[in-house]
Parts: sequence; structure tokens; C-alpha cells
Amino acid sequence: MDFSISASALDHLERVRGFMSDHVYPAEPVYAAQREELTAAGRPHDPPAVMLDLIAEARAQGLWNLFRGGAAGLAQVDYAILAEQTGRSPFIAPAAMNCLSPDSGNMDMLDRFATDRQRTDWLEPLLDGEIRSAFSMTEPDVASSDATNIDTRIVEDGDHYIVNGRKWFTTGAADPRCRLLILLGRSHPDAPRHRQHTMLLVPRDAEGVRIVRALPVFGYRDQQGHCEIEYNDVRVPREYVLGQPGRGFQVAQARLGPGRVHHCMRAIGMAERALEMMVERAQSRVAFGAPLSDQGVVRSTIARSRIEIDQARLLVLHTAWLVDRYGVDDVRASVSAIKVVAPEVAQNVLDRAIQLFGGMGVTDDTPLAEIWSRARTLRIVDGPEDVHLRTVARSVLAGQPAHLRVGGPDGRAEA
Repeated sequence: MDFSISASALDHLERVRGFMSDHVYPAEPVYAAQREELTAAGRPHDPPAVMLDLIAEARAQGLWNLFRGGAAGLAQVDYAILAEQTGRSPFIAPAAMNCLSPDSGNMDMLDRFATDRQRTDWLEPLLDGEIRSAFSMTEPDVASSDATNIDTRIVEDGDHYIVNGRKWFTTGAADPRCRLLILLGRSHPDAPRHRQHTMLLVPRDAEGVRIVRALPVFGYRDQQGHCEIEYNDVRVPREYVLGQPGRGFQVAQARLGPGRVHHCMRAIGMAERALEMMVERAQSRVAFGAPLSDQGVVRSTIARSRIEIDQARLLVLHTAWLVDRYGVDDVRASVSAIKVVAPEVAQNVLDRAIQLFGGMGVTDDTPLAEIWSRARTLRIVDGPEDVHLRTVARSVLAGQPAHLRVGGPDGRAEA
């Protein structure tokens, strides 16, 4: 196993670090202040002006669409190192570089399955940053951790499909730049279990699409919004099917794999920043006549955090290396393993940092509390960790090496 990164990635890493230091970190308080102003003006989901400035700067520096791997000249191991840096400011840096979820996953999916017309209409504007998109999969009325439960109905009607259903946690739909909703719904209820669903490209302004609300997450309201949406007799042309009718489950799985790796890469960055803040606090704060860093319990907390982050990083890099070697479809158990480990480590380290900061740690005077909310949420989104533990267990029980996938459409383990 070789985790060394390419010369191109080393160059990108230096530039990403410079961009973070010179532009992103100084922008964090400005971003927060401008979001408060927009919220007070009744426009909580408009992008703050400072974000538009960051986007322009990132493009000017060539730090754009780095998630595209081969298209950017980067392997997954290369991008892992870069994504860790962007995870240090998870609400700003990925968006500035056009690497923010769900757009990055949606662009990956369009790149793999879109027709020429769909690429022109949707992929190219997304890659150029002209528009944004949302992924409309999770539903409030079914256990969406099992994607085959998705029950939004897609019914054929001549040269159109009619969509009826209710979704939530459709991230990105509240952003005024959003023009595309990628929806998974049940179109073939009598087909085999994994052939019942279809992926549709639904224009955000289609008649019958209604955003009910933007959901808060631990009391925080992200700029892009996590939306509950009603689809009431929405007419979608047949040519807006992504992939093939009845193959939406497979399209969704292809999208979620790389996205999970990216989430884990960023989670390591969240944890690393929390540890740095913890160390600085411990060395500068005095209690009981000595710096906090002299206290044995604080040293133990710092040491344990350092060990856990390094373990998680190595596991993520190993999985990225496996993806480069075998492809994401064939390393499903490894992807599931990091999806369990990385967010949990990030949450634990952030929690320790909050504890060390005391009362300040639970306020918005530091980024710790909001980043903690993101780390905790990552243990649920893109498949709850319970499902990923199930996948890893099935791999172990089947006696398979970590780089072999588990669970084909018929439920059997497969190499």
C-alpha cells in the first residue's frame, strides 16, 4: 500500500492550505455576521457576499471541482488529503471550491449516467458553478436507511412521468441558486425489490413542487437548507430519467459510495482542527495554579484524540487507496467501515474540545459547537452507522477480505 500523493496533489495541497489560511479562516466571522443579516432580512438561504468572493478567489487559484478525481488529475488518495483540509471549515471551504455535498455527489452521478442532453442542461452548469442542485431521496414516512423502502410514486403518463410523494432532508433545495432536484421514487412496484425505483431529474421550478420547510439540525440552519418537499402531480418528461427506468437503486448506490468517502475525509479535518484548538486552549488557560496542559486528565484527552485521529486517517487513506485500485463498487465494506469510524472520532474529539473550552465551547464564540452538530449528523446521513455496521459484519461473517463487496441485489455476498 502506497499512500504517498502525486506531485500534482502536493502542489494542490500547498495552495489549498494557503487558501484556507489567507481567505477561509478570516472569512468565518464575516460569513456568520452576513448570514445573521440575511436571516433578519428574511433571506436566510441566500449566499452571503463573502461566499461569492471566496468562490471567485478559489476559481482564480484553480481550486475548483477537485472532487472530480481523474478530471482534476487527482487519485482518491490525493483528494483525501485535500478534502481533510476543507473539512477544517466544513460550512465554507467545500462550497467555495465547488466541492460541497450534495452537488459533488450529484455531479458524479450525472457524469456517470447522464445523457448528452442532460449533461448540457445540468452537469455543465453545475461544474461551472452557475447553478446548484439537491438530492431528494429520504422520506419521513418510511425507514429510508433501507433505500428499497422509498415510496414516492412515479407513474407513466404518455411521454411524461407523474410524481407524487413527500421527501425531507433534501439538502440544497432552499438555496435560490438551486435549479435541479434529483429524485428517487418507486416506478415499478411489481418488479423485483431492487428494480422498483427510478431516478428522475426534476426541475426545481416544476409545477407541483412545494418546499414545506427548511429543517434545522441541532438548532442550526445551514445556508443551503435541508428541506421537506411535497411533490404533487409533478409532470416530468420521460427524457429526464437518469440512467434506466427501474434502475434507480443502482444509480443511488453508485452516487452514495464516493460521497461517503468524501464525508469521511472532511470529518478528519473537523477533528484535526478541534484538536489544534484544544492544544492551544490547554496551553494558554490556567486553573489551580498551572496551565491546563499540566493536568494529567487533559494530557490524556489530548493524547487519546491524537491517536484516534491518526487511526481514522489511516483507515480512510487505506479505503481511498482501495477505491483507486478496485473501484468503489468492490470495496463497499471498507467504505462502510470508515463511515462508522470517521464521524464518530470527529464527534468524540470535538466533544472533548468543547469540554475543555467549558461554557465558551457550547456557544457560537468558537466554531466547535456547530462543527460538532455536523459530525454528529454525519453518523446518520448517507446511511446510519447501524446499517454500515451491518455491511461490515456481513463481510466478516462471509470470510471476505475488506476489499470485496458485500450484498448483491439478491442479498448474497459477492466478490
